[in-house]
Amino acid sequence: MTSLRQLPHKSVLGLAWPMILSNLSVPLLGIVDTAILGHLPSPSYLSAVALGAGLLSMIYWSFGFLRMGTTSLTAQAFGRKDSDAVDKLLVLSLQLALLIGALLALFREPLINVAIKLMDPSEVTSVLASRYGQIRLLSAPLALANIVILGWFIGRQNTRLPLLLLIVSNVINLVLDIVFIWLLELNSDGAAMATVCADSAGFALGLYFIGQTQPQWKLSLKRHASLQWQSFKPLLLINQHLFVRTLCLLSTLIFFNAQGAQMGDVILAGNAIIFQLLMICSYGLDGIAHASEALIGHSVGANNRRQTRRYIAATGIWSVSISVFMALVFAASEHWLIALFTDIETITIMLSQYYPWIIALPILSVGGYWLDGVFIGAGESKTMQKTMIFSVFIIFFPVWYLTQSWGNHGLWLAFSLFSLSRGISLAVYLPTLIKNDTHYRSI
Repeated sequence: MTSLRQLPHKSVLGLAWPMILSNLSVPLLGIVDTAILGHLPSPSYLSAVALGAGLLSMIYWSFGFLRMGTTSLTAQAFGRKDSDAVDKLLVLSLQLALLIGALLALFREPLINVAIKLMDPSEVTSVLASRYGQIRLLSAPLALANIVILGWFIGRQNTRLPLLLLIVSNVINLVLDIVFIWLLELNSDGAAMATVCADSAGFALGLYFIGQTQPQWKLSLKRHASLQWQSFKPLLLINQHLFVRTLCLLSTLIFFNAQGAQMGDVILAGNAIIFQLLMICSYGLDGIAHASEALIGHSVGANNRRQTRRYIAATGIWSVSISVFMALVFAASEHWLIALFTDIETITIMLSQYYPWIIALPILSVGGYWLDGVFIGAGESKTMQKTMIFSVFIIFFPVWYLTQSWGNHGLWLAFSLFSLSRGISLAVYLPTLIKNDTHYRSI
């Protein structure tokens, strides 16, 4: 039996630490956005960006299979030493991302307006959020392409370039936030324009990195580029379960934000800040999950059952460690963190009332993040679909329905149990995965 010291901790941390840092840069950027807007005279700008950014995150998350599927299949092809399949996956995934993104940009106005109408915020927030969302969706093709590029590099066990890519684009976003929001006084519109510029710069830098690591990139593009359905069919079929799974997650998040919006701008803004704090933890856990995807995908592709088990154990230990650490940090930093985000008294009082959920959620959600990475790496997308459907429709919605009288506390209870259920339900299938870990697919 393998001892804790014999587990591949060095391999896990070697891949995870760049992704943890790069992932943390994303919510830290959101924190800066929120802090800047949270100190403007009116809470409407903060509410608008909270609502608009939440909608954009949900839209992009619904196409998260582009990254997950690319990482899983690339890692398995990398494990099989099939360099042609690695190149082909990048080209086809980029084409698919650009096509989907173009459709999102084309239909951005009705898409954003319908979504905001369903959430029914105040009139001022609705107008500002609509403008924010429509500006942001102008860069949808590049934002989705960036997701693919990140997934491809992770699958090839190169996490340092994604770190540099995200840091550069986020620094650009941060600087432009200050210029557009404070200096030019464009408020929520300025926050959206800054992100569009950052998406564009990130895409250009991503293509540059691809060219540096793959000198034959242009030849691969000519060889594998195709607009025929048959070329995309294997990629779409492999990712169909991830797509359904993500849509279920998306429905939960949309419903959560809609309920919060109906409780007023204070609850909406306060929940947005809570989510920003939780995103710090989730992106840290995602760093370990990304390492799981790359390492387990590689061992599955290489048909190394023993190494798969060792990677599962090591990534589990580090996921739990990070979740406990984050919960302790949140518990010790309550007053400082609230003051950092806002000085609006009504929102400050609301955050103090709901802060226990911030402390509890890292522990409750760790299993879902860790095992998502494990099952993505192994290509077990159907299991992920089944467990997500169970967590959404058997746990989240029934709990919310039974606790409506609790208001926002009932909403957070439903979300917390949903997060816990994701990990527990995947853990039920883990023994089967360990026994049958040679599920690699080719494309």
